[in-house]
Amino acid sequence: MAKHDWQLDEVKELFNLPFADLIYQAQTAHRQNFDPNTVQLSTLLSIKTGGCPEDCKYCPQSIHYDTGLNPDPLMPLDDVLAAARNAKAGGATRFCMGAAWRSPTYSQVNQVADLISAVKDEGLETCVTLGMLDEVKTQTLAEAGLEYYNHNLDTSPDYYGDIITTRTYQDRLDTLRHVRDAGIKVCCGGIVGMGESRKDRAGLLAQLANLPEHPESVPINMLVRVEGTPASEWEGISQIEFIRTVAVARIMMPSSFVRLSAGRTEMTLEGQALCFLAGANSIFCGDKLLTTPNPEKNEDMQLFEELGITPSVA
Repeated sequence: MAKHDWQLDEVKELFNLPFADLIYQAQTAHRQNFDPNTVQLSTLLSIKTGGCPEDCKYCPQSIHYDTGLNPDPLMPLDDVLAAARNAKAGGATRFCMGAAWRSPTYSQVNQVADLISAVKDEGLETCVTLGMLDEVKTQTLAEAGLEYYNHNLDTSPDYYGDIITTRTYQDRLDTLRHVRDAGIKVCCGGIVGMGESRKDRAGLLAQLANLPEHPESVPINMLVRVEGTPASEWEGISQIEFIRTVAVARIMMPSSFVRLSAGRTEMTLEGQALCFLAGANSIFCGDKLLTTPNPEKNEDMQLFEELGITPSVA
């Protein structure tokens, strides 16, 4: 039975386990819930880039930082469909669309709803990340057939104010509640390597695991430092610490998909292999994640072949 009452000290104890013991626990939990040699492939497309009024200190799409990014309007339907078809041809089963909004207008939500319906008609699972939602906007997306909504908590409640000031932690939790109430599956994780402590990483995972229902998808991002953002000066974490974070997430949320998201270009192939051993079973494929680089698909397929991993078919 899923546990939803994690105490911070319990999570810190997991992080502090000897590495071999932690990986053993995570791999055991993983095998109890998933095929250990199968990884889900998703593709992420930025359908509206830049011009975001939020001040997330890691984000090159914020209007508060000069990163050389030129804002683009919402992509036309035909362009989105072409990208979706290309993603499906490449083996992706889920197509995720991201728009750099603080909170979309009702008109913008209706436009995205049309994109969702069209992508579903291509036989792909759909996921979007659009910022904060209210009940009406969430219901519109649900009626369009949206399967997943991504809305990350980013970090622990204690460290959150050091990362963003234009949106509260409760704002994020409220959006997650609207998504869950509308019957849409939740994709929610965070970013590590933003100068946070291990206690903060434990605090983030405790928040996720203590939600009324575990997120069906938990993306774990390693910070990608972009010149011009405050985050470009932050001290990161080691690959071993990142792998520990993946393993603890798997133990705490055993039936969730744990996704390696941003930052894989900063990792060695051996580091990524250990993440799969630690229970990661989903990746973003394709050469770009919104605005930051991602390993090319042939690199992922070569790694999968070496590890005996098969992309999932559903």
